[in-house]
Amino acid sequence: MQSQTRDPLVTTARAKPGQIAYGGGIGILLLEDVYPGFPGDLRNASAWGFPIQYEMVPNLDIYRLVEEPGRDLDIYIEPIVQAALRLQNRYGCRAIAAECGFFAYFQKHVAAALDVPVFMSSLLQINWIQSIIGPDKKVGVYTSSLDQLSDKHLEAVNTTTGSNYVLFDFYDCVSSTDNPETNKLWNTAGLRPDVPGADYALLEKQMVEAAREMVLREPALGAILLECTGYQPFGRAIQAATGLPVFSWSTLLDFAWSAASHRDFYGHV
Repeated sequence: MQSQTRDPLVTTARAKPGQIAYGGGIGILLLEDVYPGFPGDLRNASAWGFPIQYEMVPNLDIYRLVEEPGRDLDIYIEPIVQAALRLQNRYGCRAIAAECGFFAYFQKHVAAALDVPVFMSSLLQINWIQSIIGPDKKVGVYTSSLDQLSDKHLEAVNTTTGSNYVLFDFYDCVSSTDNPETNKLWNTAGLRPDVPGADYALLEKQMVEAAREMVLREPALGAILLECTGYQPFGRAIQAATGLPVFSWSTLLDFAWSAASHRDFYGHV
């Protein structure tokens, strides 16, 4: 019997105005920044089980999004919306995401402008995690720019400020080094080399060390949420070290794809 290689629900193909590619998957907004991503990082397309299409937001890098003193994030709303629209309209992406948890600030703006689901930040999962771990446990939010993560970011993804979550800064929790490997990838204060790069094993060790410190500081943790796009390559190691459920961009995008392109089922009765 010949194997079935075509979806029987796909019966026609017709061009859409302005669309130049078809069969799109998750569209990901990238910062205008140069650093490598290990498999599992959103800017590394190789490890995901669905199609990825990238679009860069012009003139927006890590420094401007996360660290610039007195920054006015509202000036980036329109460029971000336009980049997301290109992913939707030109490339036919079925859901839109972004590569940094701090894109949370723009969640409602982008969702209002698009016709496909929008997942701008891993932080979208906070209030959902809260509802599944019970009121006596807390979500440990694992970030690397704690002093820049504002109530506006959390409120934009419908997190009730002051509810049962705890914010942890990786740099505050890792104590074995004064210059963690993350600085070689994302630091904008002179610690990132001209050719960014990091050692996987060393970075994993530091990620695990910080996660263990989080658990020591807050015994009531019921789950860990990894804010940063570069953290989920180490999610399994963090889970093995802490014994806690770990949520990340990976869990968010797997969910996004399952909703945007629902699977069929093959089995027997």
